Amino acid sequence: MKKILIILDGIVAKKLMHRIVDANTGENAYDVIYMSDVILPVQKPSNFTFYKFDPTSKTKLAMVLDKNIHTEVLIALNSKDEMLSVIKNIREHKQNLQMNILDYWGINVEDPYVNVYKGIEVLANGMVERLPNIPVVAQNIGLKQGEIMEIRIPFGSSYAYRYIGSIEQKKWNIFALYRNQKLLTIKPTLVLKPNDIILVVGKPYVLMQVYNAIGKNQGQFPMPFGHNIYLYLDLYLQDDKSVKKAIQEAKFLNQRLKNQKLIVRVTRPTSVHIMEYIKDELRHFSSIVLRIDYGNKGFFKILKEDFRYFDIGMIMLTQEMFKDKEGIKDIMDFKIPIFKIGKEKLKSIKSTVVLLNDTHSYEQISPMVFDVASQIKTKTKIFDLDPIGEEEDKTNLLDHFENLSKIFNEKIEIISSNENPIRELKKEKNMLQILPLKAEMFKKRFSLKIFYTNTDFISFDMNKYNQLLIPVVED
Repeated sequence: MKKILIILDGIVAKKLMHRIVDANTGENAYDVIYMSDVILPVQKPSNFTFYKFDPTSKTKLAMVLDKNIHTEVLIALNSKDEMLSVIKNIREHKQNLQMNILDYWGINVEDPYVNVYKGIEVLANGMVERLPNIPVVAQNIGLKQGEIMEIRIPFGSSYAYRYIGSIEQKKWNIFALYRNQKLLTIKPTLVLKPNDIILVVGKPYVLMQVYNAIGKNQGQFPMPFGHNIYLYLDLYLQDDKSVKKAIQEAKFLNQRLKNQKLIVRVTRPTSVHIMEYIKDELRHFSSIVLRIDYGNKGFFKILKEDFRYFDIGMIMLTQEMFKDKEGIKDIMDFKIPIFKIGKEKLKSIKSTVVLLNDTHSYEQISPMVFDVASQIKTKTKIFDLDPIGEEEDKTNLLDHFENLSKIFNEKIEIISSNENPIRELKKEKNMLQILPLKAEMFKKRFSLKIFYTNTDFISFDMNKYNQLLIPVVED
């Protein structure tokens, strides 16, 4: 058991004394020197011994110091002169005793065994942290550099209504969540909601980036998945027309989305002509990085290397890559959005479309729908089509989308009917469909029943429309 000496007087003494008693675990023994009975707690724990005298008295102080071997001292007094006198007396009696002092006067103590806590700075920081849009950091924990931060999830944040398991946490981690003043157990299936308070740990500069990303209402995609867009081109699988379209679509998104870089990865080059086209199209853009693989390393080996190096937030793939769905199913492991390039031109897009299926998945992707729509400047259409009378009532999900549209200040059109959803979808033109990314999409369709009843899978198999698939946590 460690022996701690506490010397208290002044306006913070009572609060500090009560805080020490509340934090008492019984693992320490405390000698408390005080001058006013006001600071005494109602209940005096058995591991606390109290001494009432003036701590500037050298002889009385020496009596307590000689009684026990103290590991450190906590001092909070009412005046600068008293503080300096007590520090001097302790140091003359105990040369290497660690002291922690609360300073309101700008005391300069050249003593390696004295830790000074600036009271004015603590108060100022506490007041500032009460203001909106100011990060709250743990100042006296760990390295004391701000590697622990408290963040409130605001309405309209791209992190709201996201499952924790679908948030890429690179160099930082969510380790606690408070909701309605209750601590919840962190698990991948836990959904972040507006007004939740999360505690995160990581490098201070990374936490500031996370804080800024969480606090912004819109225009953050591809964050929080990553900072950069990644276009993968296997020239052996594609003809020149497909390659040229992919390049143009990637350039368009690079101009519209809030990514930092566009990474174009070219593998298995086939002709000088198409390589010259690619280089000519990209050479004048400082935000575009071209990388060429001549060694035929393979899709997943290249992607694994680039994923770590380029901080990929979204990968763009052409239709040819999806001909062998089972062959690329491991792409799910990266947990990043996939942009499936369709036959329509992105420049002609007029709407983002969501064809509702299950509430569990579509609630997760809802913030991304409006985030993307705000960046590419389109209105959002929500199709609630139920031709066979499903059991699940989507009223709450529709209300959820309407509320988010108001938060994001985005236009929304809800189409509800009993029509065949795929037939209605095929009537649409110039659209970007946003849907959840599911493992079942990459499996072979074994029966017509499955093929014609799950609108997510049917949509995924269509090549007409550009599609953005957002990772979700599946049950």
